[in-house]
Amino acid sequence: MDLFEQANDDAPLAYRMRPRRLADYVGQQALVGPGKPLSRMVETGKVRSMILWGPPGSGKTTLAEILAEESGAHLERLSAVMAGVKEIRAAVERARAAQGQGQVTLLFLDEIHRLNKSQQDALLPHVESGLLTLIGATTENPSFEVNSALLSRARVHVLKSLDETELIEVLQRALTDRERGLGERQIQVDEEVLGLLARAAAGDARRALGLLETACDFAEPAPQGGEVLRREVLDDVLGHQASAFDKQGDRYYDLLSAIHKSVRSSRPDAALLYIARFIQGGGDPLDVVRRLTAIASEDVGNADPRALPLVMAAWDAYRRLGDYEGQRAIAHAALHLAVAPKSNAIDQAWKRAKDFVAAQPSLEVPTYLRNAPTQLMESLGHGAGYRYAHNEPHGYPAGTSHDCWPEALPRERFYRPTEYGQEKRYGELMAWRERLDAEADEGSA
Repeated sequence: MDLFEQANDDAPLAYRMRPRRLADYVGQQALVGPGKPLSRMVETGKVRSMILWGPPGSGKTTLAEILAEESGAHLERLSAVMAGVKEIRAAVERARAAQGQGQVTLLFLDEIHRLNKSQQDALLPHVESGLLTLIGATTENPSFEVNSALLSRARVHVLKSLDETELIEVLQRALTDRERGLGERQIQVDEEVLGLLARAAAGDARRALGLLETACDFAEPAPQGGEVLRREVLDDVLGHQASAFDKQGDRYYDLLSAIHKSVRSSRPDAALLYIARFIQGGGDPLDVVRRLTAIASEDVGNADPRALPLVMAAWDAYRRLGDYEGQRAIAHAALHLAVAPKSNAIDQAWKRAKDFVAAQPSLEVPTYLRNAPTQLMESLGHGAGYRYAHNEPHGYPAGTSHDCWPEALPRERFYRPTEYGQEKRYGELMAWRERLDAEADEGSA
């Protein structure tokens, strides 16, 4: 059945309530608002190839249907899950037939990120020639999943999850629409209930309408006529609303990135927010611990040397205590890292050291630092002149002649302590030892 044919009463509410015109579309105003790209295509009747990238329920399929309807184009629908080269070629032949009758063909390709290279290559020449106008839909980042040749011939439009206000508008339309919605039942629903349904839908219009339809099965007759949907029934309808995400998709990595950047920015509440969202969405708590371990060295470092041992203790606690209690240990570590003073001096020192070594392929270890386990090696001078630090004043072999640096290489300082936390003390110790070196060098001269 076509989207714009009359839907029967047995069709799901979300299907029946799909908007039929761009003017009725809710959300994505950056694309469909006055003077915006998709509204301009409708006005001119010229649809260009595009890829619609957005989360489930943001209206990708509906936009393709509306663009075809309002531009008078023939619409071909394929799902990359089911379609192969054979199905693409069949669609091409139908497009040629439509072209012979003076009609443009839009190819709506759902889940375009699932097409393999050969399937994308089969599509490319027909998009390039203009025989097909491609409308691809994807929940994945097209820059990773769609080959560059096809991507260069289609503009990417980013769709966003609907916000609470937009979802409430969608729900209110369904409640008042007598032709396709629930208007005939005259169901009374207060703003609190609509807000709860909208929040439970997590930005997904299709899910919001599905929840409303289920909830309205529990509506009761109202004394003044019609029906009423009470707040009390929502607990059974909504249950535990886990906001799941694809563990290999952008949302997964976006949340890990948000956790890392919130901790780095010393925002403990935001860090806990994203950690809770990640875990409740089905993410592995150990992935959070791994990220916190990286943060301990990369972003806290020696400003608080306790950070890394604390994260490792949280990791161990999670494994010993199990998931429920172990999550508190993860939160413990995350809060410590977020509140702790920050320093990226370790991270920067390591990068400088790697870059320096890459440019010094002939680096040799000074002979006084080499072991001499045999007489031959001892006769070659290995270990000669080495000064055992614990036998030196202050436990430090002062003087640049014993700085452990290869003689042929220019001196370079990799580690540059900051003024934050414990690292300030480290900087003071290093400066004091430099003074000892200078005094020793002056004495030997």
